[in-house]
This record gives sequence, structure tokens and C-alpha cells, in this order.
Amino acid sequence: MNSTTHGRPLAVAAKARMTAWRQAHFTAQPGQVPFSFLLDGRPASQAMVSWVVVDSGEDHEPGRTRRTLTWRDPATGLQVRCVVVEYEDYPTVEWTVFLRHDGAADSPVIEGLQAVDARLDVAPIDGGVRLHHGRGGYAEASAYQPLVTQLQPGDAPGFAAAGGRPTNQELPYFALEGDGEGIVAVIGWPGQWSAQWQCAEAGAVHFRAGQEHTRFRLHPGEEVRTPLVVLQFWHGGDRIEAQNVWRRWMKAYGMPKPGNQLPAPRVFGSSYRVYAEMTRATEANQKAFLDRYREEGMSLDYWWMDAGWYPCGGSWGQVGTWEVDRERFPNGLRAVSDYAHAQGIGTMLWFEPERVSAGSWLATEHPEWVIGGAEGGLLNLGLPAAREWLTDHVDRLLTREGIDIYRQDFNMDPLEYWRRHDSPDRQGLTENHHVTGYLLYWDELRRRHPDMLLDTCASGGRRNDLETLRRAVPLWRTDYQYEPAGMQCQTYGISFWMPFHGGGNLADSKAAYGEPGYTAVEPYAFWSTCYPSINCGIDMTVPEVDYAALKELYAQRRQMIQLLYGDYYPLTPYSLEQDAWMAWQFDDPQSGIGLVQAFRRAASTQAEYRLPLRGLDPDVRYALRTIDGKPLGHAHGHQLAQPGLLVRLDEQPGAAVILYQVEAQA
Repeated sequence: MNSTTHGRPLAVAAKARMTAWRQAHFTAQPGQVPFSFLLDGRPASQAMVSWVVVDSGEDHEPGRTRRTLTWRDPATGLQVRCVVVEYEDYPTVEWTVFLRHDGAADSPVIEGLQAVDARLDVAPIDGGVRLHHGRGGYAEASAYQPLVTQLQPGDAPGFAAAGGRPTNQELPYFALEGDGEGIVAVIGWPGQWSAQWQCAEAGAVHFRAGQEHTRFRLHPGEEVRTPLVVLQFWHGGDRIEAQNVWRRWMKAYGMPKPGNQLPAPRVFGSSYRVYAEMTRATEANQKAFLDRYREEGMSLDYWWMDAGWYPCGGSWGQVGTWEVDRERFPNGLRAVSDYAHAQGIGTMLWFEPERVSAGSWLATEHPEWVIGGAEGGLLNLGLPAAREWLTDHVDRLLTREGIDIYRQDFNMDPLEYWRRHDSPDRQGLTENHHVTGYLLYWDELRRRHPDMLLDTCASGGRRNDLETLRRAVPLWRTDYQYEPAGMQCQTYGISFWMPFHGGGNLADSKAAYGEPGYTAVEPYAFWSTCYPSINCGIDMTVPEVDYAALKELYAQRRQMIQLLYGDYYPLTPYSLEQDAWMAWQFDDPQSGIGLVQAFRRAASTQAEYRLPLRGLDPDVRYALRTIDGKPLGHAHGHQLAQPGLLVRLDEQPGAAVILYQVEAQA
């Protein structure tokens, strides 16, 4: 790798900027800390001046240093604890603030608790700064669309989650860009967050973010926390190179590692279309579908068992009775798991534990655990008894039924339940305790099943905040699936922030979602729906499908899929239009191997597109070939950068997947 942005001088400069910022803000002086709240209407920083301060000193862990600052009010017993983590190999700092009340009576009123409330400075660009952000993972083609807002002095745009699910509307991932430098700023909160970026002057922005609404008194012994905040500084180069530092940090510190390894690229199979209901599933037909994959030579890593395996009266949405439907599965799901395991295939099982339907076991037997009671609603994970029951019950199910991957969905907006449950002097606490309980639930599942991968769904992609992604991966990144242009655009946008994600894979661009019976196999549709993790969307009941062509595409995928963990470079503008081209590059700088994916859409009149590649050593010669093995010659890195790689696609629509690697020196 010859990019100066990832070279030592600029990395040292970015690290120095981060360290200087951290040293200025995390001190025993409460007026300098980068968080805030009001205490009985008075800024807490003023009250904390007279409190007792304890600095834990530095606690060294592999790759990072942890430090805890604690302020305690001797008069009331209120305690503020800030846990700060600095990373050794990255220009990155993160923190979380905890408030605990150890007094004999309720605490003073705590209001407007902000996880971050601080000034960020960068060199001005175009008289202000650029704020890069993105749309959430909702069920539209524009999910994960990258956006940029130019901030001029006086501008103060605000952003927020919608309905209590953190990526339902906006992504809580931001990049502040100045002239040759900037700061990535990320909020980790699986609930209702809000953020404001106030541009005070050119190059100076005040960043405030936290749980959207808080005003409460803490009871004796009660504790709450703020969202996680991560800042990553860059200096020199451009934002795209800075985003790749973020991707590398995510792989090192922001993703789960079951079995101490990053999640491997996967292929899932399912009985109908990817999101088909299991309400028609039986032990016999699940085994029959597994047989069909084997008969056609379709290699699977996991068998995907989705919603409806429990007693639900034929409607998968009737949730809250988490037992196997013994009428359809008299031997339990274990019979299917054992059958899959005998073929070297794992199993994944769907749950939606937080939503509770009226008439279900939870609503009937424990209405006191449900916000909404016997009529159904939200299982309150802020209640230790509810969380502990759920943990033990799901743990037993996973173990007894031989499940290898836990999949959690969340098809409701919890915000109205949280806020309706709060009394006037306890606003925000139901949400805060629920979020904390949700994270504790997942942490305990991971402790009991250290080799198990967890999947986060939430109506497809609506809970992909950083705290969630440290524990799980989004194997179903949005409920908008299969349509090629939309899938290309989602990959384009999500790849800035999330190195691992998944969705439904389809080989016919004309087949509508949920309509079986097609037989065509098109490389354009296949590569448009090719992600690190895919669920085969083929209807295996159709014998006329060209399975030989499909298997060849899957074999080609195996050649390139690991490269999707590499550095990411968009090569064309973002566009949903059918007359556009879209292309990107993934590069592994350690091995000198990479790939280019390019798509010519159906209405494009342009048969050729020149793509300036990035991240290559200008003086090294690279060998290029198509994914099906056709040699494309050789070129030096500087030629592939300028004028760039020329891609020609005569098919309309058409797709190209081109691999390159450093040519061995004689």
C-alpha cells in the first residue's frame, strides 16, 4: 500500500489531533468535559466543581487504553462516571457516561442529558464545513443513501431516529469534512437518539447528541447511561480514505467475533423466498427443501428458518409464545437441525422477543412485564425479571433445538410505549433501562454461546447503530430487496460504514418479490444482489431453473467474496436512475489483490465507462482478469488511477466483475 494517507506521517498527525482533543476534554475539571446535563435547572458542570473526583488512571488492554473519571456529590450521593477508551493504532476515542444515585432519597432533577456537547474544529472548506451523513435502513431503494450537507456559519441542522429504532430514518454515523482533515462522529444508541450540528464559524462546529428526551429523578441505587460516542480524526488525504480507516477500525473493534474470528461470508438457503413465512413449514417440507438444494448441487452454509415456527394460528405476526409448534414439528426443530448438520449445514432461527401479541403466553402469564399488559405491546427489557426469563428461555431453545445463529427482529416502533410508560418526573427512563436491558440480554447470550453469530433485523436494517453492531451483524439490511438498481445503491451507501451485511440474492431482474416460478439466470441481477452474506432467493420447487449457470455464478462469488472486507472506494456518483452506471472497488492493500464491480443500467446509452481506481501502488504492475477467468492484460497502478480502467459492457443491463492483483516480479 503506497497511499500517503495511510502512511506514517499523516497517521501520526491524525493521532496527535485526537490525543490533544482527548487531553483537553477528559480532565478532572468538569467545565471541560464533552458531555452535559442540567441538575435542578443548573448546568451540571457548575455543580460538579465542588464534587469529589476520582481518576482511575490508565488501564491498558490489547490495542487500547481505558480510563474512568468519577465525580460524586457528597451532599446527595449522585455519581457521574465517564468511561473513556483511546485506541493505540487508530486516531480514535470513545466514551460513555453513567449516572448513578447512591443517596437515601430521590436525586435532583436531571434534564437534557447529552452524551456529547463539544466543539469540533477543522480547517474550513468552501467557507464552512461539509457534513456527510446518510439515510437509514428503511424499506426503500434509497436506504443507506449517502448525503452531504454544506454547513455555513449560522446553520444548525438536526437529525434524529424515528419511532425509537436508531436507523429507521437517519444513520447515526457522520463525517465532518474540512480542508484536508476531518472527524468521523458516531452515536451508538439502540433507541431514540438526536443530534445537532451548529456551525458557529467557518471550520468550527458545536456537536450535541444524546438520547432525545430526558427529564427525570433517579431512585436510590438506580443507574442510567448515555449513548456511546466515537470520534475518529483524520489529517491529510480525503474523506474516502478516512472512511477506510473507519472500516478497518470497525473490523478490529466494532464487530462481533464469534470464535474469535470476524464473521465469514455466508450463503443461506430458505424454504420459500428469503423472507417467506414459516407458518406453512413442517419437518417434512423443511427436509425436502434441503434435499432439493443437495440434488441441484447448491452448496449452503446455513438453513434460514424465519418467522412462524411457533404456535401462531397461521399468522407469523402473532408473537409472544416462544415454543416450537409441535403439530408441525412433532420432533421439534432439532429434527431439522440434525438433518442439516448431517450435510454440513448450520441453522438460523428467527425471534422477535420484544413485541408481544394479545393472547400469547407472555401477555397472558406475565402482563406485568408488558407495556400494554394483557392486550399486548412491548416486553419491557428494563425489568430484570423479564430479561432474565427471556435469556434463560431463549438459551434453552437454542441449545435444545441445535440452532447455530440467533436472528432477532423488531417490527414495531417502541418510542410511544416507552414515553407513555414514563411519569412526568421520570421521562426517558423506560427507554434508557430498556436499551440497557436489551444490550445485557445480547451480552449474556453471547457469553453462553461464544461461537454463535447474532443477526439484527428490525424490519430490515432499522437497528444498525454501533452498540448493536458490536454484538450482531445485519444479515437482512433492509426489507427492500432484489430490485437491481436499488440493491446496487444500498451496497454503495452501506459500505462506507458497515463492512459486513447481507440480503436476498436473486438471479432474475424481472422476478418480483415473492413471485415464484421464474427460470432465468442473469449475471446482472446476481451481481447486483451479491453481498458478504446472501440468502438464496431461488424457488427450489422450479426444476426449469438453469442451475448449472447459477452454480457457476456461486463459484465465481467464492473467488471474490472475501475481498469485500477490504478498503472501499466508490468509483461513480450515486444514482438510482436507470440511465446511469454505478461502480465501486474493494482493495486489500496487504495482499495487493482487489476487485471492481461495474453495472450498466437498462436505459444507459453509454457502452463504456472509465473508472479511476484508488489505493494502488503507482509503480507496481497489476494483472487483470474477469471473474470468469478471461485475461484483461496488465497495467501499472498509475495507469489504472489515471486515466483509469476502461470497462465496456455491450449488454443492457450488464455487469462486470474484474479482479486484479500485483504481478509477480521475475
